[in-house]
Amino acid sequence: MRTYRDLCGIARALDVVGERWALLVVRELVFGPKRFADLHRGLPGLSQNVLTQRLRDLEGAGVLARRRALPPAAGLVYELTGRGRDLEPVLLALGRWGGALSPGPESADELGPDALVVALRTTFVPEAAAGADGTVRLELPGDAFLLTVRDGHLKAERGTGRADAVLSSSVRTVQDLVFDRRPLDDALRSGDARVEGDSALLARFLAAFDDHRAR
Repeated sequence: MRTYRDLCGIARALDVVGERWALLVVRELVFGPKRFADLHRGLPGLSQNVLTQRLRDLEGAGVLARRRALPPAAGLVYELTGRGRDLEPVLLALGRWGGALSPGPESADELGPDALVVALRTTFVPEAAAGADGTVRLELPGDAFLLTVRDGHLKAERGTGRADAVLSSSVRTVQDLVFDRRPLDDALRSGDARVEGDSALLARFLAAFDDHRAR
């Protein structure tokens, strides 16, 4: 592993997570463990060889660990250690800082599922969430998240548990609803979205984000 050979704590941190793709691998694990194939699917611009090397480096540094998946799943999964989870506020701060920047000309126009949920956390506006207390289950193709607003805070976790409202759609549709302020009724009429439960709560939830960031 390359090193800055600098005593500063920032430099020592970058010795561990400063390699290209390293922090994005951590981002993909913030909401729970994943298999290699799932990590690669969430980072389509990353080759399998480089992903293997980043996982090896991060495991060696104590940022993540491998373990057997819990039944009924099979095979190995990667998950953050306590040290790895300590990087979450760093990632969120970077997301807030980077969300104000314009995307590059070759940037993808759609977020991955985990990147979408990180973007929701970094653009959440507590003052705009009045009356939105409750849990929304976001069902995306092949993935699901529980997003809970309580007392001006947004908590996010991967899962399919109980929710007050359920929004089923593509990632692109959620981006349009949140960051481009597409009317929910329009997405429902077109079939791009399906809602179950408290639709009024869902509408308040979708309006609780800064639409000038994370596009």
